[in-house]
Amino acid sequence: MAGRKYEVLLTAGAEQDLESIYDYIAEFDCKANADHVLDRLLEVVESLSAFPERGSYPKELVALGIRDYRQTAFKPYRAIYRVMAHKVYIYVIADSRRDMQSLLARRLLGA
Repeated sequence: MAGRKYEVLLTAGAEQDLESIYDYIAEFDCKANADHVLDRLLEVVESLSAFPERGSYPKELVALGIRDYRQTAFKPYRAIYRVMAHKVYIYVIADSRRDMQSLLARRLLGA
């Protein structure tokens, strides 16, 4: 529906992901870079309010026949989300170099 904004909501897990990413960069690089990455990730997530359907399906889930979730990215980070009733729920924000198969199975499928 043109012009309709979706509400973007971060789950507790996604909020913890952001905190962990920020803390890691601040500790092993610098606070300025941590601020930059956090700002960009929040921009990417908030941009889903306008066009949430634009994200691709995570290949790890498609391999299991699951097309309920989508993803968007600020490389190397991926945000995994689901659109339901004009709301966008962000479930995971993680470095794509991690074992995403295990992370998604744990976080989204309760495995």
